[in-house]
Amino acid sequence: MTHATRALLGSIPALTGSPPAFRAGELPTEPVGLFLTWLEVALAAGVEEPRTVALSTVDAGGVPDSRMLILKDVDSRGWAFASTASSRKGQQLSVCPAAALTVWWQPLMRSVRVRGPVVEAPRGESVADLQARSPAAQASVDADDWTLWRVVPNRVEFWQGSPDRAHTRAVYVTEGSAWRVSVAQD
Repeated sequence: MTHATRALLGSIPALTGSPPAFRAGELPTEPVGLFLTWLEVALAAGVEEPRTVALSTVDAGGVPDSRMLILKDVDSRGWAFASTASSRKGQQLSVCPAAALTVWWQPLMRSVRVRGPVVEAPRGESVADLQARSPAAQASVDADDWTLWRVVPNRVEFWQGSPDRAHTRAVYVTEGSAWRVSVAQD
C-alpha cells in the first residue's frame, strides 16, 4: 500500500451510521427470530436493498470467492438464495457444499454473518423461485439449471457497531438441535 493510498483510506470516515438499541438481555433462543427483527428495523429505517448479501464459497483448491446476491427467504430451514447450478458459485457448491453469507446494513451499523453447510432446495421450490422472476430474467436461464439453495446455519453472528468502538456481538452456535447464544463486546 502506498503512503497516499493509506492516507486516503485513513481519511474516510468509518462507522457513520446510527445504531439502534441492542438489548442483549432480550435475545430470542434462535437466530432466525433476531434476523427477522433486525430486517424489520432495517426496512423501517429505509435501509436500501436490505436483502442484498455477500455469498462466500470456496473452489476445489480452497480459494475463496465472494459475490453479491439477493436473499430469497429466511426460515427454520435456513437462509435461501438462488442461481444457476452451472455458475461459478454452483460449481463451487457442488465441490464444497458450505458457504457464508454476510449482510451489512450501514445506516444501522449492523452486520449479520451466517455460515454452515449448503443444501439444494426441493426441485419444486427452485421452479417456483424461477417462475417468480421477471419474464426477461426467466428467459436468460435454463429452467433445469436454476437452483434454490439454503445455508443451513451452524453459526450466526449479529454485530452491532458503536461509534466509540464498543461493538457488541451476539453469536449463535448450534449444539445438537439447540442453539447456544453468547454476547461479547470488543
